Amino acid sequence: MHPDGMTVFLLANGTLRGAFFHGTRFVNQLRVQHSLGPLETMVLGQAALSAALLIPMMKGKDRSIFRYDTNGPACGFRVEAFSEGYVRGFLFQNPIPVNIPPENWDLAPYFGDGTVSLTRFPEGVREPVTGSVPIKYKNIAKDLAEYFLLSEQLPTAFNTGINLDPTGRVIGAGGMYLQTMPGADPDTVRIAENAFSAAPSIGQWFAEGGDREDIIYGLFRALSPQILIERSIIFDCPCSRDAYLVRLLQLGDKELDDMVSDGQDPIEICCHNCNSIYTYSLKEITEARKI
Repeated sequence: MHPDGMTVFLLANGTLRGAFFHGTRFVNQLRVQHSLGPLETMVLGQAALSAALLIPMMKGKDRSIFRYDTNGPACGFRVEAFSEGYVRGFLFQNPIPVNIPPENWDLAPYFGDGTVSLTRFPEGVREPVTGSVPIKYKNIAKDLAEYFLLSEQLPTAFNTGINLDPTGRVIGAGGMYLQTMPGADPDTVRIAENAFSAAPSIGQWFAEGGDREDIIYGLFRALSPQILIERSIIFDCPCSRDAYLVRLLQLGDKELDDMVSDGQDPIEICCHNCNSIYTYSLKEITEARKI
């Protein structure tokens, strides 16, 4: 199997841009990190793959938060992508309650009405910028594309895919996006859309050992593909034990006094974004408060 990685490319003299991400190990990492079942892996995996595809659109040290808030059984998710090349995030409901095992991986039955939102944190800008649209398709990739069309007026297509083996392990996963730049020729866009729609199942493609360049140069051969850069994208979280201790000490004196008097020792904190657990003894907290 080829290693994970992202290929960023241009089509038709730069009038369209896109990226193709192989994320089999990426999705397996988040599956293990969050102790996900197959259904939960499909939801958070597709969300994280979509978030990874936002990274080539960033500049400097930007970051973006992609949220899906729904009244369906899955409740939604929050995933965060960083321009440096890593993604983190979590499900609002884990495990997702189901009455009968899924017959297929159509996720629409687990999503209800709600909103898709994208919050951007451009480097050097004090206030983030947030846009949102109603959930329309109950399909993560299609609803993210709808967001770009309505909120940012940038026609963009997303496609993600995940293949699981019978044990729930991810054996193939990836995603692709294609975005039309202002002034693109309509006939060229139509050719690109048809080619994008003809892509094979991305999860199956990577499960069977396919590579990224074969798809880019084969699928879009009529549009003179130009590869710009190869990137490493990982599921990772910048949280740390020290950082959470600082946050803990920022609680008010009453909260900290109550924590000590309750006698729970050690104190345990879980990072929602990556499910890492940090423990602190009451002695350590008491000593740290004196500093």
